[in-house]
Amino acid sequence: MIALGGDHRAVFDIVRPGIDLGAERERRRAAGRADPLGPADFYPDAEPCLQTLHAAGYQVGIVGNQPATTDALLKGLPVPLAIASSSETWGVAKPDPAFFARVARELGLDPGEVAYVGDRLDNDVRPAAAAGMVAVFVRRGPWALIQAGRSNPPEAAICVETLAELPEALARR
Repeated sequence: MIALGGDHRAVFDIVRPGIDLGAERERRRAAGRADPLGPADFYPDAEPCLQTLHAAGYQVGIVGNQPATTDALLKGLPVPLAIASSSETWGVAKPDPAFFARVARELGLDPGEVAYVGDRLDNDVRPAAAAGMVAVFVRRGPWALIQAGRSNPPEAAICVETLAELPEALARR
């Protein structure tokens, strides 16, 4: 679906037309089979990157399209985070412009002072750039490769292959 330019959740309508994803998530939670995010779901360079950025004086945060159950995991990371939340907690999800406005507001920064990092053009890079943020494209993982291959999307102010490259790329900017 993403390769076709659609929402990745649309595949559920093909497999099970009319599915209510919210109701299914609640059913799974009630049955004790929630889909929690865990430390193993992070790229190995994510925590060192955040630590390096924090040590360099940047405010760092993690917010994404995740269930509210993710909040506790994010807040428990051994990294000082200025914000750690989920779209479900905020009640607004990417690529909605209100999501990106909330990021800037939570940080107390103008959008142009925020570097928003993501691996999707449709949900991260394009809407962050449209919000006036420094859009950073991490060109790895399935979403990045499906959407951009090995090209540098014009909306991205910075392109990196790994999070390990991010602190230096931001410092150069």
